[in-house]
Amino acid sequence: MKIIQQFEFGSADVLKVMKCELPQLLDGEVLIKGAYTSINFADIKNRTGAKAKGEFPITLGLDMVGTITESRSTEFQLGDRVIAFPKNGSYAELVVAHESLTYKIPDTLSFEQAAAMPTVSFLAAILVGKVGAVTEEDTVIIHSAAGGVGSMLVQLCKEKQCRKIIATVGSLEKLDYVKELGADVVCTYEDFVDTTLEATKQKGATVIFDSVAGNIAADSLRCLAPFGTLVQFGNSSGKKGTFSTSDVHSSCRSVKGFSLGTTRKLKPEIIRPFAEKMIDQFASQSLHLNIDRIFPLENVTQAHQYFEQRQHNGKILLKLNPEQYLHKKNTIL
Repeated sequence: MKIIQQFEFGSADVLKVMKCELPQLLDGEVLIKGAYTSINFADIKNRTGAKAKGEFPITLGLDMVGTITESRSTEFQLGDRVIAFPKNGSYAELVVAHESLTYKIPDTLSFEQAAAMPTVSFLAAILVGKVGAVTEEDTVIIHSAAGGVGSMLVQLCKEKQCRKIIATVGSLEKLDYVKELGADVVCTYEDFVDTTLEATKQKGATVIFDSVAGNIAADSLRCLAPFGTLVQFGNSSGKKGTFSTSDVHSSCRSVKGFSLGTTRKLKPEIIRPFAEKMIDQFASQSLHLNIDRIFPLENVTQAHQYFEQRQHNGKILLKLNPEQYLHKKNTIL
């Protein structure tokens, strides 16, 4: 089978198309013939060495969709269409996943849309429903709102009928896209503090979702309301965000952290109810994610280079097997 591996950290050129033997299953595991996988920011960090751990060769990829071709699980059978978080990366034609991190999808949900959703929608659902505990009374700031997780956060907060949704973007060229998702106010990172205070009559936001960190974390605290919550779930800036205890205790504000990767490893049972709800909503088309572009697996280098330009709206997918289904309106390069 074909698999993408890297033998050193570096630019997208370190990604190599290789061939290897089929993986073997243990009890409770399934073998999945992949249809699509998505590219996530964590893949870039792992490729460059900013986040990766373990020995080479490394296979990137967090999630994928496909069809079960072999099962040592009582929960899944041959032919089941599934979303999964594979054991050893998803940039491959076939992968192994444990049943605890595998989820059935209905025939009404296309492989393309299913591939766009796992990491970003499951994460966003947990952030809104559990970590941030968002309600209709909240004024919410969503940083990096045009990205995969940001796009989902905007839709889910709109579904909650939040008092106000303030979205930040790297470029106002993405304003229309984020507005269509449901944002009330769209601004850049440079002016979100003033924009938020003006939009809330100096009261501030009650929940802020931040995956950027760095200076954005400190600036977020400048417009976080008393008793508000700053949810920290990434550092795409590559820099640590800092705050002092005096920033939170006297104002009764909270800073919460969350990692989907840690949750997958330590408490996968937390994910399932949120995953199943998201699958139902995507299948009924009450939620959706824009698919910006689809690349064949062999063009993974170009896919990563395109991702790093940060001009895309929504998700970038890799097509894992040529004979798998592809929606005609999507573009293959």
